[in-house]
Amino acid sequence: MPFPRCPSPSRSACARSLLLLFTAVAAGCGGGGGDSAAPAVASAPPASTPSPAPGPAPAPAPTPPDGSPAAGYAGGCAVPAAAQAASVASPTTVIGNGTPASCTSAAVVNAVAQGGVITFNCGADPVTITMTQTAKVFNNRPDVVLDGGGKVTLSGGGAVRILYQNTCDQNQVWTSAQCHLQTTPRLTVQNITMVDGNSSGQSYGLPNEVYGGGAIFVRGGQFKIVNSRFFRNRCEGTGPDLGGAAVRAFGTQGLVHVSGSTFGGASGYGNTCSNGGGLSGLDASFGIYNSLFTHNTAVGNGANPARAGTPGGGSGGAIYQDGNSFHLGMCGTRMQNNTANEGGGALFYVSNDRSGTMSITNSVLQGNPSGQFETAGLPGIFVLAAPGQPVVTGSTISR
Repeated sequence: MPFPRCPSPSRSACARSLLLLFTAVAAGCGGGGGDSAAPAVASAPPASTPSPAPGPAPAPAPTPPDGSPAAGYAGGCAVPAAAQAASVASPTTVIGNGTPASCTSAAVVNAVAQGGVITFNCGADPVTITMTQTAKVFNNRPDVVLDGGGKVTLSGGGAVRILYQNTCDQNQVWTSAQCHLQTTPRLTVQNITMVDGNSSGQSYGLPNEVYGGGAIFVRGGQFKIVNSRFFRNRCEGTGPDLGGAAVRAFGTQGLVHVSGSTFGGASGYGNTCSNGGGLSGLDASFGIYNSLFTHNTAVGNGANPARAGTPGGGSGGAIYQDGNSFHLGMCGTRMQNNTANEGGGALFYVSNDRSGTMSITNSVLQGNPSGQFETAGLPGIFVLAAPGQPVVTGSTISR
């Protein structure tokens, strides 16, 4: 049986919208003016918009002794059960025997390949493990929980992607003819730091589809990030249809939950890619709680589709999302000092069929410059979505 290529969404609507936008910008205000037809701010969310469940908000993480940015932001939003940390009371694999030297790249790769709940025993002090190859999830193994215990940093050494899951990669075992719709495996990354991942030029898996995700690439299945940090990760510097210096999610099922986590956080710690300096989603939905995005950059140029004579890219300094029916729900989150050469210094969101929804609740988006275009009245944001989107409640959005 031939291995199926999962369909990618049409971008014709997005292309027409952005071309019209560029024409309007050039004629009307010389850059940065936004789309006059973009949705207005609404007063109440539709029923389908993701929202946090009731419950206590977690305490913010303490500042690490090395002075690096802590995990998360004290946004005060309740975190639903689905976005909370998984139990590690009965680990499947413990990496290390109590010494830093016993915690190696090979041990991480082997543990992730076996699946299950993975913890670390690398000694009393924080430890950095430099990955010499990418750890890959196998689709026919138990769901993976990778828990660093707040003391483990995985580094890509500026050369490799750190972690990979792909339900449509037959090298990771093809388990369904509907690989792009399956809900397993489920990957959880928690209490860990990922630094200096680099996916540039690494297109293994299905040809021409595994791009972006300097630290983590996830296609299909389910995925969440809890109490984690992402610093100085990179992906391709140009290109119109790739992104996610830290994380690229492609066709994941249900919400990709992100809670209590930091992307960048201070000067010198930001993540950089053509699009989506922090997160990138293609037909992927995000639910984000009490998280921090600062100093991330979208460095491509020419937007999507690429203008003539340009390589394309440059949108979504913090988050880049594209596709048809997908969602973004954000609560108790701060975005500041993110930049995009083209559109959406903080957020770039294009629902091609205009069915997507976005909610921004009790959050602060401030000082996220867009180099060329953004939606009128929403500094740092470019959005094409369902009527009445985005829904903004109790939030500050300013230059």
